[in-house]
Amino acid sequence: MRIAMVSEHASPLAVIGGVDAGGQNVHVAALSGALVEAGHEVTVYTRRDGNEQPERVQMDPGVEVVHVPAGPPQEVPKDELLPYMREFGLWLADDWARHGAPDVVHGHFWMSGLAAVQAAAGAGVPVAQTFHALGSVKRRHQRDKDTSPAGRVEAEATIGRRVDAVIATCTDEVTELVRLGVPDTGIRVVPCGVDVAHFRPVAPSATLPPQRQPYRLLSIGRLVERKGVDTAIEALVDVPGAELLIAGGPDQAHLDEDPEAVRLVSLAQRLGVADRVQFLGRVSHADVPGVISAVDAVVATPWYEPFGIVPLEAAACGVPLVGSAVGGLLDSVVDGVTGLLVPPRDPSALAAALRRLLPDAGLRRSLGRAARRRALTRYSWTRVAQDTELVYQSMLAQAGWSGQGWNGQGWNGQAWAGQGWSAQEGVAG
Repeated sequence: MRIAMVSEHASPLAVIGGVDAGGQNVHVAALSGALVEAGHEVTVYTRRDGNEQPERVQMDPGVEVVHVPAGPPQEVPKDELLPYMREFGLWLADDWARHGAPDVVHGHFWMSGLAAVQAAAGAGVPVAQTFHALGSVKRRHQRDKDTSPAGRVEAEATIGRRVDAVIATCTDEVTELVRLGVPDTGIRVVPCGVDVAHFRPVAPSATLPPQRQPYRLLSIGRLVERKGVDTAIEALVDVPGAELLIAGGPDQAHLDEDPEAVRLVSLAQRLGVADRVQFLGRVSHADVPGVISAVDAVVATPWYEPFGIVPLEAAACGVPLVGSAVGGLLDSVVDGVTGLLVPPRDPSALAAALRRLLPDAGLRRSLGRAARRRALTRYSWTRVAQDTELVYQSMLAQAGWSGQGWNGQGWNGQAWAGQGWSAQEGVAG
């Protein structure tokens, strides 16, 4: 198959460049690579955000990355890219007219879905869509802190109804999509994956500070409020003999410039546990397995989580995880088998789970081993690529596919007034 990945703001090349690649960058890069290894051709279309970027780049292991000239050739915040998506879609359509259309198109994130559907409509190519995060969930939890463009939720609902398949990353997302009016018959669950060769049980990192308590916990990921690191700090009050390593955010030398790090430091001081909390700052991708392998348990307590990569990384390293029973963690953590789940924003429940787990070395080993086995069988990128390929094949085999998958209908366009879209210039272009 010739597969076109559309990832408007998250380039797989950022994974190679490395310092700050997010979950979508990693997902697109790893999935594309695994599909190439399975014998397919993959081209990833991402927005050009620098004058120095060539139009086409060959990325190992054979994935071509195309920089689409949509909007200014400079970095633009993700939530400000909507006005350029019609230009992105028109460029895709022209490129496919000149070089040949792909067999399937796979949009990543909702704005990529707009461009993908617009371009595919004229080419008669089926489209799969992975949202990675849904605006309805973000709005519910972040409220006035949600910086998404107006109309995002409505657009996601429309995209979900127009594409040939929605690839949800967890069952919780399926429920949300159905609530938005997306038919469940068109939704398939394929989880995110983890590099099980890189993330594996290894020797503990020698770069960590000396251990000062009998038990060591780890919270790792972006330092943003919704990740619930404050819940882990609050729980520590009732978990004697445990210390908490917090990895993420800027380099350690610049943590005092990060608002969330400053807030968390203040919280630890106020609760009297500052001597048992250590902030590591940014940890390189290469060092993460050694850091995970150095702790007795990983703690992941977000308020909400569209999927969550940390539980997979901990599982692949054979370390048990205690996490919030939300979003993707409801799938990736089997409560009592590969880890323990607790209600979100509940320090008391988290402390109780940790007091049960930490003194029981046998339980920790049992959970860790089961987690590693499940990571190998369910979450390797080879398995994720196989499951994704089955979705593509089902789209191609749909009876009656004639290139008119959207009945010739464009978008309503009303939500995009003043943002580069209009009712006359809908997705059908």
